[in-house]
Amino acid sequence: MQNLLFVPRFFFTESIIQKRKPLSEHARRAGWVGCNILLGEIPSDGKLWLVSNGLETRASDVRKQFERMRPLERLDAHLRGWTLNVLKIVRKIGRKEFSLSEAYLFAPELARIYPHNRYIRHKIRQQLQVLRDLGVLKFTGRGHYSLDT
Repeated sequence: MQNLLFVPRFFFTESIIQKRKPLSEHARRAGWVGCNILLGEIPSDGKLWLVSNGLETRASDVRKQFERMRPLERLDAHLRGWTLNVLKIVRKIGRKEFSLSEAYLFAPELARIYPHNRYIRHKIRQQLQVLRDLGVLKFTGRGHYSLDT
């Protein structure tokens, strides 16, 4: 085995599910609609590698990573989608320390996911607070945060 990935169920949100076209009317299960799971849309925090490039990850490391993210499980599914999408943009910033203004640069990306929300910047700020409360981020003052890894 070369690679084995575990994704906790609480990382499965609407934004990572892609609806497929229904099966044709001539198919045995006509009208049935399947979906694709977009693994690339899952934040790296939700990808727990049990085996990577043929190397087994220590069980204690996998458990530690799982327990660090487990508080997300308590969030309502709709809110969790927002929280995970904001976590994903934080990871895209690519640094341990970042500012609120850097997170705001991803507002257009979130607006595409949530086209009916007219308060994207407010929601980003709110979700950064949720991530802080869950222990994923630390608020370092005056619009600055750091990843608590």
